[in-house]
Amino acid sequence: MKARMQCQHGRTPMLQRLVALCLFALLLSSTALARETAAGTTVPAHGVIGIDARHLQPEYWIARLTPADAPLLDNSAIAAHNANMLRSDRHVQDPAALPARMDGVQVRDTIASLSAPPTRTLHDDQGAVIGKERLDALAANAALKAIPASVATRPALVVRRADLRTFPTHLRVFSTLDDTDIDRFQESALFPGTPVVIMHTSADGAWYFVVSALYSAWIERDAVAEGPHDVVFGYGKASPSLVVTGATVHTVYNPEEPGLSALQLDMGVRVPVLADWPVDKPVNGQHPYTSHVVQLPVRRADGSLALLPALLPRTADVAADYLPYTHGNLLRQSFKFLGERYGWGHDYNARDCSGFVSEVYRSMGIVLPRNTSAQAVSPALERIGFDTGDSHEKRLAVLRTLQVGDLVYIPGHVMMVIGHDNGITYTIHDTTGITYRGADGRVVRTALNSVAVTPLEPLLFNSEQSTVDRITAIQRVRPQGAP
Repeated sequence: MKARMQCQHGRTPMLQRLVALCLFALLLSSTALARETAAGTTVPAHGVIGIDARHLQPEYWIARLTPADAPLLDNSAIAAHNANMLRSDRHVQDPAALPARMDGVQVRDTIASLSAPPTRTLHDDQGAVIGKERLDALAANAALKAIPASVATRPALVVRRADLRTFPTHLRVFSTLDDTDIDRFQESALFPGTPVVIMHTSADGAWYFVVSALYSAWIERDAVAEGPHDVVFGYGKASPSLVVTGATVHTVYNPEEPGLSALQLDMGVRVPVLADWPVDKPVNGQHPYTSHVVQLPVRRADGSLALLPALLPRTADVAADYLPYTHGNLLRQSFKFLGERYGWGHDYNARDCSGFVSEVYRSMGIVLPRNTSAQAVSPALERIGFDTGDSHEKRLAVLRTLQVGDLVYIPGHVMMVIGHDNGITYTIHDTTGITYRGADGRVVRTALNSVAVTPLEPLLFNSEQSTVDRITAIQRVRPQGAP
């Protein structure tokens, strides 16, 4: 222990020289291990093309901006953006506007459009093919034939992070036996405090089909609590409030109210603050002076909603409001997810590429559609579209104009621009991996399965096409008329 402390705090001149020699040797070793691609881009020993330590620091990219923290949109412009998103994008809806009763045929069609029988072969986590008998059981549990002619809708709040599923089941299914990371029945996830409308209940009573602002799918019954319309849809508008600005935060553990103990809140979640809570009144047995007293939804035994106090530590990464929409904040927020495991459809208690960019923007109060296919064509964003006939040179010219936060779409994937370095566009994205061509001309695949920083131009979409040539669109949240 003494030697370790000495190395950290009190190096002698000889020790300093030894450390310098070691670092020099390490640098030589790393240089020797590095290789180049056919295009001349360096591939360090870690195998991720074009990346060294500085690229993994948000400060490196922030320092290149002048200014980094000038607001791109003010609060009124963001509100106008969100209103336009709701008005013009069919993938975004207001569940509060749904009627108290809906036509049963409409409800049935909505559920059937998601919970359609799969046409491709799927396997379970043991490798067994999901046969007709199991598919029929899933369809039976969806109970579409039980939907009445008129359906009473029921407002509710989500009480814990919960998966949204294609069918009312926990069954994980996969397209190939060698890829069990991508569960084809996993759609997305919802977070505590999200308002939904319950449209239908599964035959086994364990699942609800719900409509939220960005997605409609099956959720576990125990993850939602039913309440009056004004309470459910007024919850997220209460003031004062706190916005989660960390990747995740957790409420304080307590043994008295399990539903609020160590509860995870993800980036962009907004919760009311009980500012008038008595300073000496305990919350679940704990003095509140070291924490924020917030109000969170809880499901009671009968399924009803209760709004109860909980504690968020003052050390939690939260803000009193949504963060200002700036290039600097886009970088700071996105890098808070760096290294998080890739989670298809928010699986693995994580997120996927479109979920990642959505939650970064949500921390600034900006609404995006949930999926890449919807984001890439949203009429509420400033879009630069590409046709298959557009030349490589035209695409490169557009890339040179991109700014921090611009979203680059290829089929099935989205990347967020973080800047340019040595004429190369760099992005941060939640990805399964990257492909490039090595110096010998061979295609190299590097599995990442995380939120990662990578260059864009050297990447391949497949063995024949560059990623640049498969870009379908650039989407931007910018002031009207911005360059």
